[in-house]
Amino acid sequence: MDYDTLLTNEERGVATVTLNRPDVMNALNKQMRAELTYALQDLASRARVLVLTGAGRAFCSGQDLGDGGNAAQIDLERTLREEYEPMLRAIYDAPVPVIAAVNGSAAGAGANLALAADIVIAAESASFIQAFTRIGLIPDAGGTWFLPRQIGFARAMGSMLFAERISAKQAADWGMIWETIPDAQFAAQWQARATSLATGPTLAYRNIRKALRKSLSNPLDAQLALEAQLQAEVGKTRDFQEGVMAFLEKRPAAFEGR
Repeated sequence: MDYDTLLTNEERGVATVTLNRPDVMNALNKQMRAELTYALQDLASRARVLVLTGAGRAFCSGQDLGDGGNAAQIDLERTLREEYEPMLRAIYDAPVPVIAAVNGSAAGAGANLALAADIVIAAESASFIQAFTRIGLIPDAGGTWFLPRQIGFARAMGSMLFAERISAKQAADWGMIWETIPDAQFAAQWQARATSLATGPTLAYRNIRKALRKSLSNPLDAQLALEAQLQAEVGKTRDFQEGVMAFLEKRPAAFEGR
């Protein structure tokens, strides 16, 4: 399917979605939010890993303040509930791992769009900024949920109150993202990471995501019970059988994702 605000590509189990409004640093307008929600849900039904990245020099500059007329008159609650929430859920609830390949600046809702992914890989020149207070707003698009879980309460609070730029290196040092890569090797690295996940045990990845998310609220007994349940599920897969055989035969496993 063709999109006006996105580029999509599917290759060997990797589905890549590129935000494609480089003239406005891939700012999120109403059309992009709708297209991104649909594209992610559609591609997740076929792919074994999703990658979200940006065209040009930015990943995403956040809400397009010029979209729909006077920004101060936008119904923010309706926009967040009806447009942002489905887009974020399409990432968070995807049945396969999601990588955010942050090629440049990720600001405001654009930063939190990236943080909704399972793995964030950033170019050295990239940066993250919770820019909301600069226009008199609070962080949204899931930022107040994602960020304190990733970097702790104190750093989350400071980054939101001061709205200061956080470099990719600092984000990696803080645990906000998985890794930062020199710009020259950035594309090759995220592509290699995506290929690794696309050829791995997809159902095991799905259950890892379930287990880790539940661990944030479960007491130990409940988490141990969940581990046993999820392990029983993946223990019945062909990938588990293949993994054991490959280990015994001292060869790389050929996982099929089932």
